[in-house]
Amino acid sequence: MTQQPPEHPQYPTQPPRLSVPQQYPQSAHPTHPAQPPQYPQAPQFPAPTPPAYPQAPQYPAQVPPPYPQAAQVPQYPQAMPTAPTAPPAQPAPPVTPGPSAHPHHISTDHGRVHIRRDQRRTDATAVGSLLLHLPNFLCSLFVVALVSAFFGGFGIVVVLAWLASGALVFHRPTESAVARHLLRLRYPTPQERAKLEPVWREVTARAGVEGRTYELWVEDSDGLNAVAAAGHIVGVTRFAMNALPNGELAAVMAHELGHHVGGHAWSGLLGYWYALPGRIAWRVLKAFSGLVFKVSRAFGCIGVTFVVLVIGSIALATISSLYGLPLLVLAVPYALAAVGRRSELRADEHAAALGFAPMLAAVLGKLHQQEQQAQAALTAANGGARPHESALSKLLSSHPDYYTRLHHLQPYLQPPR
Repeated sequence: MTQQPPEHPQYPTQPPRLSVPQQYPQSAHPTHPAQPPQYPQAPQFPAPTPPAYPQAPQYPAQVPPPYPQAAQVPQYPQAMPTAPTAPPAQPAPPVTPGPSAHPHHISTDHGRVHIRRDQRRTDATAVGSLLLHLPNFLCSLFVVALVSAFFGGFGIVVVLAWLASGALVFHRPTESAVARHLLRLRYPTPQERAKLEPVWREVTARAGVEGRTYELWVEDSDGLNAVAAAGHIVGVTRFAMNALPNGELAAVMAHELGHHVGGHAWSGLLGYWYALPGRIAWRVLKAFSGLVFKVSRAFGCIGVTFVVLVIGSIALATISSLYGLPLLVLAVPYALAAVGRRSELRADEHAAALGFAPMLAAVLGKLHQQEQQAQAALTAANGGARPHESALSKLLSSHPDYYTRLHHLQPYLQPPR
C-alpha cells in the first residue's frame, strides 16, 4: 500500500509526454518555421521596391501639370501676340503728338564725325556779290574822301581807317553788336540751347564742319524764318524752333549753314558795310532835295525850274567826272537781288545734299502758306481787291518764289534708280 502511491505519480508523468507533441512540432517545425522568418526578411527586401512604385505614380503626376499647361491653347497665342504688340506701339504716338512721331523727325545720335579740311569757300554768287558792290564801294569812297577833306592832313588817316574797318565784319564783339542791334537777335536760353544744339551738331556733322565755329541766336518772332549773317551768326525764330520737327529745323539750319560755307553771309555784309557811307549820303541828298522842292514851291514855277537845273547840272557833272559809274548804282539793286536769289538756290542745294530735301520742301510749303495767308489778309483789307505786284518789285525780290525753289529740289526728292 505504501508502494502504490509512488507508482501512481508515474502515470501523470505521461500527460507531460503528451506535451512531447508540443515539443515535436518544435523539433519538426523548426525547419519549416525557420524558413518563414526568412520570408518576412524577403518582403523586407522588396520593401524598398514598393516605394519605387509610388514614385512611379508620382512621376506621371508631375508630368500632367506641365502637359496641360503646354496644351493650354489660350496661353500659347498670348505668347504669340507679344511680337505683334510692338508694331501697334508705333501708331500709338500719333494720338499723343510728339516730336518722335513726326515723319520728319531725325535721330541726332551720330557716330564718328569727319571734319573736312576746307571749312569755307567763296563760290560764284559770293564773288558776284562783291563785284556788284563795287560801284557802291566807289561812291562810298568818294563820300569818305569828301568828308576827310575837312580833317586836313589827317584825311588820309580817315580814309585808311574806313578801308580797314571792313575787318570788323569778322570781329566777334562787332558781330554780337550787329546781331543784337541790327538783326534783333538774342542768345538762347538753356532750354532753347538744349533743343538747338543737338540739331546743329547733326547738321554740322553731316557737312563735315566744326559746329563750334558758329554762334546760335534766337529771334523773338512768330514767323518762320532764319538768318545767316557776318562770319559766325546763325539765327532762327522762336516759332521755327518750337513749331517745327527737328528734321525741318535741321533743314532750315543746314540752309543757313550753306550761306556760310558758300561765303554768301560775309560777302553780303562786307558789301553792305562798304556801301553804307554812300547810302547815308544818298538819304541825306534825298531829304535835302525834298526840302528844297518844298521851299521852291513858295516861289512858283521859277523856283522849281531853278532847283531842277541846279540839281541836274550837279548830277550831270558827277556822272561825267566818274565815267558814268553813278548810273550803275541805279541798276545795282536789281543785280544784287538776282544774285541773292541765286544764293538762296545754292543754299537750298547745300541742305538737300546733306539729306534734308524732303524736310526743306515741307518748310517751303509752310512758307508758301504764310505768304498766301498774308495776301488774303491784304485782299480783305483792300475790300476784296487783290494787291498787284509789279514786275520791278519782283525783280527786287531777294528770294525766289516757291515754285522755282521746289523745281530746283526735284533732283534730290526723286528716289534713286
